[in-house]
Amino acid sequence: MFLQFLKKKKDGLKIAIIFNKDRDDTIGCYFENALRRTGHDVRHFWTVYADKIKPEFDFYLRIDHGDYKYDIPEYLHPCGFLAIDTHLKHPYEKICEQAPHYDFVYCAQKEGAEKVARHIGRQTYWVPLGCEPAMHRKLDIKKTLDIGFVGTDGKKCLRKTLLEQLRQRYPKSSIGMAKHTKMSQIYSSAKIGFNYSIRNDVNMRMFEVMSCGTMLLTNEIKGNGFGEIFEDRKNCVVYRTPKELFELTEHYLKHDDEREAIARRGYELAISKHTYLDRIRTMFSIAQQGLITRYQKLSV
Repeated sequence: MFLQFLKKKKDGLKIAIIFNKDRDDTIGCYFENALRRTGHDVRHFWTVYADKIKPEFDFYLRIDHGDYKYDIPEYLHPCGFLAIDTHLKHPYEKICEQAPHYDFVYCAQKEGAEKVARHIGRQTYWVPLGCEPAMHRKLDIKKTLDIGFVGTDGKKCLRKTLLEQLRQRYPKSSIGMAKHTKMSQIYSSAKIGFNYSIRNDVNMRMFEVMSCGTMLLTNEIKGNGFGEIFEDRKNCVVYRTPKELFELTEHYLKHDDEREAIARRGYELAISKHTYLDRIRTMFSIAQQGLITRYQKLSV
């Protein structure tokens, strides 16, 4: 089965993607949609039924969905695991328990990839989150909102306080939970897309805001690969304190040309390099090279 992956098939690869599809806006759904656009034969399986998957696929890709009660059988190869919640304590422990039997372990956070690699004693690969242009798209509508934010307030953290203050200062905003089908409209209508990452993670929201053509205003992410993707005042704007957040918000609400230039560069970055299709290509390239290296001694 490993060798089948190395062959170029006329009709594409047969790929099993495994995650719990509880909602239509899970990361697994974004990866599944991107996979289907590659032309490969893609089939989705719930993790709870993973033991029913037949060993007839060229690649088995499991997407972390936060539930680690079940796992794929250890006899399914070649296989990859995209671990997303390595920045959370309980998920991290479960990820490290399950990761060793996968041929390729991808991690959405760079720090998580490094930490898991040390924990399990083998190589892992950093594959960041991204955007799905079919869902997170730039709409040709007027920017009637000051601030756009889709997500939870967070519990007992600075994000909750900042969002409360933003609501009070900028009532012409959309801040809070919303259906994923409304995300493009909210961010496309906003002059500024706000982000506060609670655990120093490079989260989905960063890419989603930019792919809607809106300027991303985010808290400082220390390390974790942030500087390898984003550049402050070029394709996003970074604040380091609450005081700086409100100063920057005031500045960019008043300077349309400056704000929209940053938004445009962020949009171009997101849709050209950071879509889920880009992530799929990266993961498959890693797997392809890894399998070639593993079996290169079989060459004649």
